[in-house]
Amino acid sequence: MTAAPISATIADAIQEVRETFATSTVTTTADGAGGVWVVIDPVALGPTYGQDGTWMAFLITFAYPDADVYPHFVRPDLRRRDGAALGVGFSIAAWGPAGEPAVQISRRSNRLDPTVDTAATKALKVLAWLNAQ
Repeated sequence: MTAAPISATIADAIQEVRETFATSTVTTTADGAGGVWVVIDPVALGPTYGQDGTWMAFLITFAYPDADVYPHFVRPDLRRRDGAALGVGFSIAAWGPAGEPAVQISRRSNRLDPTVDTAATKALKVLAWLNAQ
């Protein structure tokens, strides 16, 4: 079986992520079904966390832009500086083709607007939410 190629729309989304996170390394891995796993490394964490930064990963599915980019994943050892639990919206998970350990961040776009809710803007929103916790 031949892997499905990524669309021009997904290629454009990857380029927008690279431009939005220009000071980070953005790597991609095709999922074989027309989508792509994206890893942004590093992204900065705010003072709430015991770490200064993390990587962020997510899957842009073949259905993009009509499908939400959800969920997002960050380093598996993410911890709060105050020792409290991470809280609602966080869970331990595995991500990507290799099933690597991670903390999953669940922030679904309930009113998805493909003209506004791009993979890059969603990553920015998730990062802002993460740093506001």
